[in-house]
Amino acid sequence: MTRTNATVAKADIDITPRSIALMGALGVVYGDIGTSPLYTIKAAMALMPGAGPEQILGLLSLLFWMLMLVVSLKYVGIILRANNRGEGGTLALLVLALKGLSGRKQWVLTIVGLIGACLFYGDSMITPAISVLSAIEGISLISYTLMPWVVPLSVLVLAALFLIQSHGTGTMGKLFGPIMLCWFLTLAGLGAWRIFLEPSILQALNPVWAYTFIAQAPWQTYLLLGVIVLALTGAEALYADMGHFGHKVISQSWFSLVLPALVLCYLGQGAVLLANPDAVRNPFFLMAPDWGLVPLVVLATLATVIASQSVISGAFSVTRQAVQLGFWPRMAILHTSASAEGQIYLPRVNQLLFVAVLFLVVAFGSSERLAHAYGFAVTGTMLMTSILAWVVLPRQSVGLRRIMWLILIGIFLLVDVLLFSSNALKVFEGGWLPLLVGLALLALMTTWKQGRDQMHKTLAGDQQPLRSFMKSLDNYPPTQVSGTAVFMTMIVDTVPPALLHNLKHNKVLHKQVLFLHVSTTDVPYVPLTERVHLQRISENSWQLIAHWGFKQEPDVPQLLDYIAETHPEIHLDPMEISYFLSHTTVIVVRKVDWLSGWRRRLFSFMTRNASGSSRFFKIPPNRVVEMGRQLEL
Repeated sequence: MTRTNATVAKADIDITPRSIALMGALGVVYGDIGTSPLYTIKAAMALMPGAGPEQILGLLSLLFWMLMLVVSLKYVGIILRANNRGEGGTLALLVLALKGLSGRKQWVLTIVGLIGACLFYGDSMITPAISVLSAIEGISLISYTLMPWVVPLSVLVLAALFLIQSHGTGTMGKLFGPIMLCWFLTLAGLGAWRIFLEPSILQALNPVWAYTFIAQAPWQTYLLLGVIVLALTGAEALYADMGHFGHKVISQSWFSLVLPALVLCYLGQGAVLLANPDAVRNPFFLMAPDWGLVPLVVLATLATVIASQSVISGAFSVTRQAVQLGFWPRMAILHTSASAEGQIYLPRVNQLLFVAVLFLVVAFGSSERLAHAYGFAVTGTMLMTSILAWVVLPRQSVGLRRIMWLILIGIFLLVDVLLFSSNALKVFEGGWLPLLVGLALLALMTTWKQGRDQMHKTLAGDQQPLRSFMKSLDNYPPTQVSGTAVFMTMIVDTVPPALLHNLKHNKVLHKQVLFLHVSTTDVPYVPLTERVHLQRISENSWQLIAHWGFKQEPDVPQLLDYIAETHPEIHLDPMEISYFLSHTTVIVVRKVDWLSGWRRRLFSFMTRNASGSSRFFKIPPNRVVEMGRQLEL
């Protein structure tokens, strides 16, 4: 499929009442960042053995201001503005950044966007593993004899999570929302209680403590950034899940409930440490009174399951965008809501994520070991998002306002570079995992994109002009049969190979012929009324160019029903339509050596395993005639 620069309005698809949407956002969007208190302070204190009250206040102050700068200001306040007709995520931002660019600049930014998307997949793998492990590790405070059960219980919990994915984010948001509301209220209540017992911890809100902390030990603080970033995890998932609930719902949820609850919880853990230095072994669970430990472990486990949901649904969104933009092979995409276009389920992605998460749980075995890998994936994605935002946001302004945008985003870039470089020092301690996954996915995405482009160029050079060919058939008409033939075309204004094969082997032509070319636009949604461009080629043939947004799946039968209503001169009875598709088998030339031909072999493998065109376009299988051909690369 090809992209066009159509500028069309987004269809009004969100009919969910605001109160339900707010609850759903709690259940889907904020689970990841909402469970960060489980492990952030614990991991940070592990790097600060023997820390005194001043160091604890400095740590909490630095963490608080990082939350305000990176999440509140950067993501909720600014990055959410860089949306493509309401859709967020690295690839949606990439589409905006590429507008008006060509050549080397376009390719460099494409690589930047793909790196961010690939690292987000690493985040989607690690978040479920580290979140569930950190919650179930709380059973060790009940009894150390329960520690061997941490990994088996984690596997069972994660298996249940991935099994219910097919019910969709809307359904799970309604189910998970009340639980997350209870979770955030619990965080706020425990934190407020501990702050009441140790009110001196409120000094951490003063940025002077953060400045003093950095000035006294700059190198140690730099290394500590690799752990503090754990408090920011979920910010990128928040952006990627934007299309599920919208900018207003996400920002209102953050400032009214999520941020206050997180701040109270972090300060509460600091208060526990000031009162009892031995609480360093698990300051989160030790905030609770003895009678509340077991209920808190249960609630934390439920919350971490929900935390995993935010990145899983984000992975579904990113994958669909990659498919529609031509960076990934076609795959089955199922809608789970009749009213919300953005709520989808991808069975293959769900299966692969499940296998990857189980491997991480079994291989690493604890949240502490996974923390190093986690930070690398998160900060890498954040850095790529800031680079793309630096290109997109200043375009919206001129003069002094543009300069202010550049300075502000430049500050975010500096922070992201510090966070990423701090985590890059831990490549050999676990950061290699998301790096390896990211490089593998980047190779797959670039191979698919370049392979498809090269295949289109090769095919375009061999195909005849459509209009002149069809007029020649009017002069020497073949035998005609009743009905309508719809030929799916890859390249506009050229004769599809399926037509040539049909004429060569069957020596017939239908009374009506419709050439349909499907393209993906650079906006997320295209209303049905603005989707089509129809032109007559000859007396009984037409060319139809249809545009779908990069967040939509093409539905050819629905489109033809619309054409039948608006253009009665074309007879489009569903029972009299035959769809002709060209299936291309890519063959690698044997003379090519393995080293230079590995990407060709990879592309050939990906084409063989992509979902069929009939399923992708929602064409009834019993109406499809597929013509095969081979293409040498």
